[in-house]
Amino acid sequence: MGEIMKRTHMCGVLTEENIGAEVCLNGWVAKQRSLGSIIFCDLRDKTGITQIVFDDNTAPEVFAEAETLRSEFCIGIHGKVRERSAKNPGLVTGGIEVLADSLKIYAASETPPIYVRDDDNVDDNLRLKYRYLDLRKPRMQKILKTRHEMLQVTRRYYSEVGFTEVETPTLIKATPEGARDYLVPSRLSHGSFYALPQSPQLFKQLLMVSGLDRYFQVARCFRDEDLRSDRQPEFTQIDLEMSFVETDDVLAIQEGFLKRLFKEMKGIDIETPLPRMTYQEAMERFGSDKPDLRFGFELKKLNDVVAGSDFKVFQDTLAAGGDVRGICIEDASDKFSRKDIDKITENAKHFGAKGLVWIRMEEGEIRSSVNKFFSQEKLAEIAAVFGAKKNDLILIVSDRKKVVFDTLGFLRRHMAGRLGLLDDNTYAMLWVVDFPMFEVDEETGELKAMHHPFTHPKNEDIPLLDTDPGAVRADAYDIVINGYEAGGGSIRIHESDLQKKIFEILKLTPEECEQKFGFLLDAFRYGAPPHGGLAFGFDRLVMLITGELDIRDVIAFPKNQKAQCLLSGAPAPVDASQLAELAIGITE
Repeated sequence: MGEIMKRTHMCGVLTEENIGAEVCLNGWVAKQRSLGSIIFCDLRDKTGITQIVFDDNTAPEVFAEAETLRSEFCIGIHGKVRERSAKNPGLVTGGIEVLADSLKIYAASETPPIYVRDDDNVDDNLRLKYRYLDLRKPRMQKILKTRHEMLQVTRRYYSEVGFTEVETPTLIKATPEGARDYLVPSRLSHGSFYALPQSPQLFKQLLMVSGLDRYFQVARCFRDEDLRSDRQPEFTQIDLEMSFVETDDVLAIQEGFLKRLFKEMKGIDIETPLPRMTYQEAMERFGSDKPDLRFGFELKKLNDVVAGSDFKVFQDTLAAGGDVRGICIEDASDKFSRKDIDKITENAKHFGAKGLVWIRMEEGEIRSSVNKFFSQEKLAEIAAVFGAKKNDLILIVSDRKKVVFDTLGFLRRHMAGRLGLLDDNTYAMLWVVDFPMFEVDEETGELKAMHHPFTHPKNEDIPLLDTDPGAVRADAYDIVINGYEAGGGSIRIHESDLQKKIFEILKLTPEECEQKFGFLLDAFRYGAPPHGGLAFGFDRLVMLITGELDIRDVIAFPKNQKAQCLLSGAPAPVDASQLAELAIGITE
């Protein structure tokens, strides 16, 4: 390879103060422009770009080599910094250039399959296949640097407030609760499998039993679930647990972290304590347990107003014990055509809604998709529930309560996005608390834990475990930022008898409990402290800090929506000899 030109500066830091200095730079050619007797070359590294010049003062052999440069050649140059005649105020280095006197080509580059620039409108799959080129883009370099800085803030903060960082195992026992596990076969124990952790939940509780008192970890977690723009099969969370605490203690520590994080990363002063909202209130007002509070459009219940109407859809819903609810989109009627509303209706159907009823508030008239079933007076009565005024648009859903909440929860944020109301530089934070302890499994009809079976019920609701377990609230809490669940946790059960009762409600036999969670239950026999904790979705926090909309853009090497790594080709078949060693056969 030959001798490396030892770098004196990074490309993005040179300014007028460096004029006259001899420098050595290393990086990649972003662009080369030859004007015959002079060659301009933009040299890029992770800090930015510096313009390099080769001209009549350059040695002929160096000039000839500079003529061969193309985009993404990896090079080093030596030269003198001088003032730039045509300055570029958009760059830190825009006032200078480097007149090169020597050039070292470390590696030539073929024509890249994607352009290395932020405005490259390329297919996402191509970006992921050539991720190492995609990561050269200034935007991606900035995101990775931001991610790094956020990790440093995290480690400093939790260390300062008494937490100890501990790494928990990656190969663990499969305890199928919640999402599907990724399984890893054991070579030494044929027919047995490890699981990759969905979270360090059981081990961090064991650390509390061990007396560690305060634990945290930047943990890699794995879930074999369907992917969305804010989910990946492997992800990072800031995981923590605390002993001898109640909910207020846990939340106060996390608010301190968020205050520090947003101050250092964004220069924003977060006002604490953060507001709290019960799960019930969040669902009733916003149709979501992760409400976006940057705008209004709150849900309004219309059951009483529309009762007795001739509209069969409403009649049937109310007769079946369902709900009729709507949202009012302010000053939006003239912004959405009938065709737009038809498309919005199709989107709503993905959440189970069979259709939408719309009402437009117009000058001297109320127009609606159900005009023939409702008089102007009745439509005015419905509009009054929302306080609707001229040019407002009302959207109404009639169905089972879950469908109504899911659909309107989606619509309020979808419409806000269409109207440009989702300001990435505004952060609306709140705690959603008092979640239901249990929910009904739609497949089996049985109760299942809404979070996980180790969540402590609220003390005042413990008597309901014997009489009405569906009404029990959990001592659980989620931190919601701009409509994203950025983290969640709970106070945990540390009493053996209470844990046994929860397992009984979930219809887990003593044998199943022992097989799945025996090591945790054994630990509880030896003086388990009251404890609770939380996990932040670190990738989602990076999304929120950087203003990115897709979690893949804040992860160095993400998977696509089929959980495939297009760069390396994983998952992939393995040799038959490897399968034989593991005593595994593949069926068609």
